[in-house]
Amino acid sequence: MIGREKEVKELLDLYNSNKAQFIAVYGRRRVGKTYLINETFQNKITFHHAGLSPIEETKSKSLLKSQLEQFYYSLLQHGMKKSHRPTSWLEAFFMLEMFLQEKDNGERQVIFIDELPWLDTPKSGFITALEGFWNNWCASRHNIMLIVCGSASSWIQDKLINNHGGLYGRVTYEIKLNPFTLKECEKYFRSLDIRLSRYDIVQSYMMLGGIPYYLGYFEKNLSLAQNIDNLFYIRNAKLKDEYNRLFSSIFSNSEYMKSIIEFLYTRSIGYTKKEILEELGIIDGGTFSEALRVLIESDFIIKYVPFGANTRETHYKLIDPFCIYALHFVKNQEGRNEEYWQSKQESQSVISWRGFAFELVCFNHINQIKKALGISGVLTTHSAYIKKGDDTQGFQIDLIIERNDNVINMCEIKFTSEEFLVNKDYYKILLSRPEKIREMVSKKRSIHTTLITTFGLKYNEYSSAFTNVITLDDLF
Repeated sequence: MIGREKEVKELLDLYNSNKAQFIAVYGRRRVGKTYLINETFQNKITFHHAGLSPIEETKSKSLLKSQLEQFYYSLLQHGMKKSHRPTSWLEAFFMLEMFLQEKDNGERQVIFIDELPWLDTPKSGFITALEGFWNNWCASRHNIMLIVCGSASSWIQDKLINNHGGLYGRVTYEIKLNPFTLKECEKYFRSLDIRLSRYDIVQSYMMLGGIPYYLGYFEKNLSLAQNIDNLFYIRNAKLKDEYNRLFSSIFSNSEYMKSIIEFLYTRSIGYTKKEILEELGIIDGGTFSEALRVLIESDFIIKYVPFGANTRETHYKLIDPFCIYALHFVKNQEGRNEEYWQSKQESQSVISWRGFAFELVCFNHINQIKKALGISGVLTTHSAYIKKGDDTQGFQIDLIIERNDNVINMCEIKFTSEEFLVNKDYYKILLSRPEKIREMVSKKRSIHTTLITTFGLKYNEYSSAFTNVITLDDLF
């Protein structure tokens, strides 16, 4: 298994704890939650069940019937004697209790229920039944380990971890599984004997966001561009419809959620709540606020205050690389040739996309940037900054890292295929920006102009404009 060392250790420590454990594992679709549990416990799972996707079923009654029927089949597959199909979740969990009692030999019993949110269909009584299963039966048995997984992170948070009813405080441990870092992507590709340069691995991250399931489709005899064509553009490409599936599998109001995502996509620094409401013609009510909260908890967007702004100017920014790539180059691309990405490598649209996509890579690797700056132990906040043109010329700073050691790193982020060269005109711009930032902060603060780029800085008479230089290798 690549990465996940911390999560595996945590799970094994809980397994050996000799007390009842209720563990919630959540994270983005395809991030590897099921793989983590199956690989960690392998032959130690007493009962495993996965909920059925609600995408195919539209009627809640038929979906409930299908979910209960599939749960019954899982019981049979694990050795329960033939009985009758349960008609409610209370009955289904009672059947599971009887099965586990029959199998109990005193050793640890691991119950793994995958895609748990899919089981909670409207008016199904699922949460009440789960509550009864844990409180009345599992909690008093020291050898029970209940592990639940879900891609709908907000559901896991609301219905389990922050539950205010009978499941309040019952989850004994939670694990949020994140996408791979660039370093983990590199290790994963090597494990598959796929030889990509770090330059190409970064680009794969720009498109697929470090999601292991997507990376697993790569073929070792193909280039990055050929692999991307196979994933998105050939006939019956595996990820051609993944953008729509991603939202349909998590949200019941997927079109509403996508409308917010697709608006945020149009500006890299994001928008204020007021701007979103005005553009989409949405009423500022509970539904909208809830949608923003859920999108944040699901790691599609972040909420941040731009440098120099107040909380009334809080921005919402799209940070999911896969969504950005899909909206830019996949959505509405029917009829494109099957070598689309190979043919687009030097196009201006791809060059421009690489620029802001690399900014997002840097936002997602702040810890690595801090390590390269030698400030891993320093408390920091980070954001972007944009000054709109009025009487003076507007400008944007890609990334500003505010440190509690009285230093501000003003970061310029450049994705290039060779060393970055500072010319005379850009040198003048670089010299003027710290002064504009200094007007907004305490005089005791120093401002370091920092370059984050792929292959470093080409030294000339203007390169002294940068205090620090961070390269692509530093992000790994």
